[in-house]
Amino acid sequence: MNPDNTIHDFNLSHLLKQGDLNLRNAAASRKKLTTGEYFKMLSAFLSLAPDVSVTLEKYAENGSGIKNWKSIKDMIVLFEKMGCLKFNHSLNTITSAHGKGDNKQAALHAQEIKKGFDDLHSQVMSAIIKEKPEDYPDEDSNLLAYIEELEKQTAGRKRLVLAVDDSPAILEAVSSVLGGEYEVFKLPKPAMLKDVLKQVNPDLFLLDYLMPDLNGFELIPIIRSFTGHIKTPIIFLTSEGTLDNITAAIGLGACDFIVKPFNPDQLREKVAKHIT
Repeated sequence: MNPDNTIHDFNLSHLLKQGDLNLRNAAASRKKLTTGEYFKMLSAFLSLAPDVSVTLEKYAENGSGIKNWKSIKDMIVLFEKMGCLKFNHSLNTITSAHGKGDNKQAALHAQEIKKGFDDLHSQVMSAIIKEKPEDYPDEDSNLLAYIEELEKQTAGRKRLVLAVDDSPAILEAVSSVLGGEYEVFKLPKPAMLKDVLKQVNPDLFLLDYLMPDLNGFELIPIIRSFTGHIKTPIIFLTSEGTLDNITAAIGLGACDFIVKPFNPDQLREKVAKHIT
């Protein structure tokens, strides 16, 4: 398989939001790295990823890979070029264990990174674009310069907080407290969340726990189903701040909670803490 056969165009704005890909580190370490060169590396990743995923699955099952386990070594080299080092320690451990015949160690590390690797694959796939907008950088554009320009353009915008609550009074209170510093999108109907997320891109979610149609716990899987919101912070607003509810919220992926009626200073403090 030649990983450079297909070169895709990618939405760099989308990729910059993915924590597992550090485009800035890749560009900074290779000052003349262009978008075209980085696109080639992403295309190489997409070509190698299926083999790596199958190999990881085999290792995770019984600690032994298939014959083309060399794809893992190729991925390690590629990740270093891409500035994506999150998985390299575990990948190195798997190849080392493979060489020593330590199937148990290989299986443990394969289990540890399999889901994260597949999530990264999905994130890169979701960033492929079919048509270039007119202002899209050409393949000779310097990647670091493009990143810096993009960050300048977005630095002045207000961060978007999406508040979901069936109480108009609570939504107005949230908007009143946060509206000066953030843009607040008020959603009184939780069932509309999926459609809303096709149109807006929040930097943080505030979710009510108890709502008639869908509760806050049920909204989390909807949010996480969007590749751009796998890691977007979620804070629960709840009038039932019991230990069980808090533990369940954290377990499902929320980063914090606020008990209603909330203190305005506490709301501002927690939003500021997590949105950055």
